[in-house]
Amino acid sequence: MGSYKNQIMILVVLIAVIGSVVGYKYFKYTDESPEFCASCHLMQEAEKSWQRSGHNDIVCQVCHKMGMLEKNRLLVAFVVNPDGEVEQKHGKQNPWSVCTQCHMYDVSQGSVTLRNSYGHARHVFMQEISCEKCHSGSMHEFRVTRNECMSCHKDKLIHGMGMTGLECLNCHSYAESAPKMITGKRCLNCHPDIPKASPMSGLKCFECHKPHGKIKMEMKDCLGSCHGNESQVGQHGLHMTKANMGCLGCHKPHTWTIGKEQAKGLCDKCHRLKDPASFIY
Repeated sequence: MGSYKNQIMILVVLIAVIGSVVGYKYFKYTDESPEFCASCHLMQEAEKSWQRSGHNDIVCQVCHKMGMLEKNRLLVAFVVNPDGEVEQKHGKQNPWSVCTQCHMYDVSQGSVTLRNSYGHARHVFMQEISCEKCHSGSMHEFRVTRNECMSCHKDKLIHGMGMTGLECLNCHSYAESAPKMITGKRCLNCHPDIPKASPMSGLKCFECHKPHGKIKMEMKDCLGSCHGNESQVGQHGLHMTKANMGCLGCHKPHTWTIGKEQAKGLCDKCHRLKDPASFIY
């Protein structure tokens, strides 16, 4: 009799051990394996897009988190009605809540993390804009396009100078610490012929050129912003009034200074060539 009881106890323990091992493997499979997600026929396209994405080294369950109750509820719903749609949060809602677990300090987004990014600090922390507002994209593709930017910045269209159609992030880098998330160096990446050392090279390009408004400068822009008293200096007033000349008629953009060499072929179009230094007296 005692031997029979011992056998039963051993069998119970064995079943418990096997059950625990199988249960643990099942838990690990459902909690850590992308194959579990791919076992559903509804997930084939999602799996393909995940494999092509920049997150293909991160298993589905890191972002698409589910509790044990939700897992079993979905399992029962699938068994009962495999072709039906099941209400769930882990697909499109929960993933966005875990973005900052990776994209806060260590993992880079290109060259950008939330901690080192003025753009993210401004949009996420100051304006409290959630990740999915900008990184909507398509399935597993989180690239931000100007459509997302324009949903808030409706008046920021790009005009002229061959810039029409550019994406906002071509100019505005989230990693920049400068105002408006853009520096002069970023402009010079596309406009390399502009002199890097000139009388106005210390200014930011957008202080004169307005990509979302009027890019090309006019005389009133020069006089209204910085050079309001120039008409009182030397012969400027004479040229501006009697000759009806504008600033850019003599001062060539991005060089500006008129020396003896620049005066040849410029000043002598209208009068006898003189030393430009005498012009300001």
